[in-house]
Amino acid sequence: MSDDPADPLGTTAPTGPEVPAGRTAWQEWHEHRVAIVSAPDGPLSLTGTHWLADHPAGRIPAVPGRWRATDGGVSLTAAPEDGLRLDDEPFTGSAVLAADEGPPAHSRLAAGEVRLVVIRREGEWAVRVFDPAAPARRAFTGIEATPYDPAFALPGRFRPYGGDRTVQVENADGRARGLDLGGELDFAFEGVEHTLQVAVDEVDGSLWAVFGDATGGRTSYRFRFLRPGVPAPDGSVTVDLNRALLPPCAFADHFICPFPPPGNTLPFAVEAGERRLKGALATGI
Repeated sequence: MSDDPADPLGTTAPTGPEVPAGRTAWQEWHEHRVAIVSAPDGPLSLTGTHWLADHPAGRIPAVPGRWRATDGGVSLTAAPEDGLRLDDEPFTGSAVLAADEGPPAHSRLAAGEVRLVVIRREGEWAVRVFDPAAPARRAFTGIEATPYDPAFALPGRFRPYGGDRTVQVENADGRARGLDLGGELDFAFEGVEHTLQVAVDEVDGSLWAVFGDATGGRTSYRFRFLRPGVPAPDGSVTVDLNRALLPPCAFADHFICPFPPPGNTLPFAVEAGERRLKGALATGI
């Protein structure tokens, strides 16, 4: 599940392999999701996103090493007492790092059990800290989700734009950023037609949507993600709202998830899929 379509952290919250529709398949998907988000390097373990522009001296509080953005990447300088490991080997000296392309478990840098992930957004560099001992991970008791309802598994059709369109949307950190959209997804619910603007993954052609609905901020998190998969050659694809996902920022405040673009707030209640975190963490809805 990602902050945005380009975020490699989307792999921390995958929808799982494609499986036949049905209650049993949904239960397996839900259990897989709980396991992924509660993993030692899952989204619950994110304790900080540190923009290097905010630390011109190169020192990030509680993060070892000295960090500096360059034209070619992020320059990191470390001393032996920093206790850093690069590519599973003790690291001292200097190196220039590119943005991590995989999940936190595959990041090149570690300090003990903590993973340090280099990211880039709209030309700005940051370091993310994933700590298995994060308070949010220790307090996690599960994801509140509505049991599978076939009424929310809907036939849909994807209509590509013929090129990306970029819209500015507010992000969870209060900043507006560009969101690339590749087309529209049409479907009907209770006899009424609806449309969601969707991004298209450049690698596999799968669709990705950020949407709101009438439950947002009430009985569900304020917005959710949906990954319908890869449409057929004729554009047909199942819009299974039973697999609506909580965005990463529902698990940790340090993600920069985009809010729904204009027109992506559905006028009906999507009482399906993941709704919010259970217990004391069910806040910020």
